[in-house]
Amino acid sequence: MRFIGNIEAKTDSKGRVFLPAVFRKVLQASGEESLVLRKDPFTQCLVLYPESVWNEMIDALCGKLSKWRAEDRQVMRQYMLESEMLALDGNGRLLIPKRYLQWAGIDQNLKFIGVDNTIEIWRKTEDDQPFMDPKDFSRTLEQLMSEKTE
Repeated sequence: MRFIGNIEAKTDSKGRVFLPAVFRKVLQASGEESLVLRKDPFTQCLVLYPESVWNEMIDALCGKLSKWRAEDRQVMRQYMLESEMLALDGNGRLLIPKRYLQWAGIDQNLKFIGVDNTIEIWRKTEDDQPFMDPKDFSRTLEQLMSEKTE
């Protein structure tokens, strides 16, 4: 399952937003009904995970953590603390809890960005600069793709 696109949207006064149809189609084709919303641990955006993707990721995280190490338990607790199950209503809308919208700096305008098997939710800004300088992006992509694997 792959999500592709950069789609602008608006929340209503209750924090509901229509999940873009192109993303709903991918979910439906994959038989996904539930989503998990989580704060991104590295940037100020929200991430939607189809439930199967979320479960694979949690399994991978659990495989790296020990239930018998206090610090590992804290990592898992913190990771789960900042996540929530969501479902689309009959109209294809998500209800994003206000605390998540506030944390991400989203007032009403937002954008959905398909990133591999997840959907990121970003605040829409007036300048909307690229995430990386185009020259830095080109150079980094060239380095990554030209590295030989053995």
